[in-house]
Amino acid sequence: MMTMKGWARLLGGLLLAGAAALPASADTARIALLKAADTEANGAYTRQRFVEVQRKPFDAADSRRKLLLIGDSHAQDFLNGVAENGYLKGYQIRTRHIPTPCQIALPAPAQAFIEPKDAAVCAAADNLVQAKDQLAEADLVILAARWKEWSAKLLPETIKALALRPEQRVLVLGAKDFGRLSLRHYLKLSDAELLALRNKPDAGVTSVNQLLRERLGGDVFIDPQPVLCGTEGCRLFTDDVQLITYDGGHLTAAGAKYVGKLLFNSTLLGKL
Repeated sequence: MMTMKGWARLLGGLLLAGAAALPASADTARIALLKAADTEANGAYTRQRFVEVQRKPFDAADSRRKLLLIGDSHAQDFLNGVAENGYLKGYQIRTRHIPTPCQIALPAPAQAFIEPKDAAVCAAADNLVQAKDQLAEADLVILAARWKEWSAKLLPETIKALALRPEQRVLVLGAKDFGRLSLRHYLKLSDAELLALRNKPDAGVTSVNQLLRERLGGDVFIDPQPVLCGTEGCRLFTDDVQLITYDGGHLTAAGAKYVGKLLFNSTLLGKL
C-alpha cells in the first residue's frame, strides 16, 4: 500500500525525469489525482459512515422505516453512495460488518469454506446469527459484498433461513470491479484521454454476479457491473475528471457520488 507521501514522491520523480508530457496546469491536477488515489486516506473514508452506525440499535422513537445494511467494504461503499447523494432519507440505517473472507452466510455451513488463515478472524466477526434480533426489526435488509462462488450458491438458502416476514424485503447487491489501475500511466495523460479510458473488470466478479442473478432473480438481485461498465469497459474518471476508484474495487468520495447516482437512476434502488 502506497501512502499519499509515496505517491507524491512518485509524481516528483516522474516530473523531474521528464517522463510526463503534461499541460501547463497539470501539476496541480495530477497531484489531486494522486491524493484521490491514496489508499490509506480513502480506506478511512470508506469505513467511517458505516462504522458510525455499526451494530447501533434502531431508534424506537424514530418513525422512519428501518434499513439494515449487512456486508463488507462493498456495503461501506454503498452507504457512501447513498450519503453523498442524500438518498434514503426516509430510512434510519444501521449496519453490520461481515469481512469478505467470512462472507454473508450462516456460520455452520460457512465453516467448510472459510480458509484456515481466516478462521480466527471469522470466529470473532459479526454474523447473521448475532444479527438475528436486528434483522427481525428491519423493514428492508440489504446484503452487499464481494461475493465468492460458494456463498453465492448458498445465498438462496441463507436468505430463506433468515425467516423474514412477508412484509420485510431483502435486496442483494453484487460486487463491483473496475479492473487494475495504472497511476504511472494516468499521470502522462490529458484530461480527454483520462475520460476516454475504459478498463476490463475482473472476470470472476462478473461470473459470480451472473450466478447471483440466476439464483435470485431481478426482483432481489442488483448487478452494478452492467450499469458501471456496460459492454465497452469501466470508466475510471467522472465527467469532471475525478478518480472513481482508488484501488480498482473501492470508491473515492467523488466515485461514491458518481456510482450511487448511476445505481439509483438505473436499478430498482431508485424505487426505494
